[in-house]
Amino acid sequence: MSDHPSASSTHTSSHSSSQSSQATSSRPLEILAFGEAMALLVAESEGDLAQVSHYERRIAGADTNVAIGLARLGFHVGWLSRVGHDSLGRYLRHTLEAEGLDCRHLSEDALAPTGLMFKARAKQGEDPHVEYFRQGSAASRMDASDASGVDFSALRHLHATGIPPAVSTTCRELSFALFDKARASGASISFDPNLRPTLWSSEHEMRETLNQLACQADWVFPGLSEGQLLTGKKTPEAVAGYYLERGAKAVIIKLGPEGSYYRGVIGGQEAAFSVPGQRVDKVIDTVGAGDAFAVGAVSALLDGLSPRDAMLRANLLGSRAVQVRGDMEGLPDRATLDELERKLTSVDGVAS
Repeated sequence: MSDHPSASSTHTSSHSSSQSSQATSSRPLEILAFGEAMALLVAESEGDLAQVSHYERRIAGADTNVAIGLARLGFHVGWLSRVGHDSLGRYLRHTLEAEGLDCRHLSEDALAPTGLMFKARAKQGEDPHVEYFRQGSAASRMDASDASGVDFSALRHLHATGIPPAVSTTCRELSFALFDKARASGASISFDPNLRPTLWSSEHEMRETLNQLACQADWVFPGLSEGQLLTGKKTPEAVAGYYLERGAKAVIIKLGPEGSYYRGVIGGQEAAFSVPGQRVDKVIDTVGAGDAFAVGAVSALLDGLSPRDAMLRANLLGSRAVQVRGDMEGLPDRATLDELERKLTSVDGVAS
């Protein structure tokens, strides 16, 4: 194996030699993300996982993918979660801190293990087979008390997905608590449904819960099929309208290779338009493409770019993600992003 660079009273903050690092910095958080980070073992050869002997160790989690992507672009991103008092938990903390995340709100649960995930090596363009070992994990035991130590006074933005509320009822309580606190403080909120139907007791519960969260968000990022399932609407226009009518400020729908669709208020007036996707000659691995899209959209909107330019960046990062193997390996730093956008401008003649 190779490495790649619910009782609240039962968990305590982990203190280590990294106390002087960014992880325990007193600098206020700019963005907060939360959820379950898992240790990931990726097969080094194709075939049935039962026959694979060698794995590469990485980390996994849609929420961490977005957090890492935003941190690489220079934002001060905080990560709120729990890990077990075990080697995988220490590995996750070390890896997240190395990626620049502020882990002051990553706590250690001595009574539950860190979640683990196995991933088969994907054939070209196919979704890889994955197996989870996350039931009863430390992160699944998070509850609203995990939000009590967060200083929201300087927070600009909260990013959330539909995964934490699917993991457990207590994580669901945490999601609503964080939304309430972010909204009360004036921070903006982005929400990616990121459906995990097998984690829910029923499709009805999934729809009701995720729609309630989405309608409290400023920016909602569903895939078209996700939006259709959650709202019962068929077209991008109708899916977006469902959320706008119930409180969301803008909806950006992921359309895969076709690009994305926007509907929301710009300059006091409602606008709706589509932006075509970027050409991709060879798809290597589709996992993480939606997370890269969210990184592009959130970063651009926080940078003050227009919704159209935010979609250009989102489409660009989504297309980049499918051309590399791994969940977050295609996420750029700021200098690389600037160069990618300059090239896009020179080719298309479009301001980015």
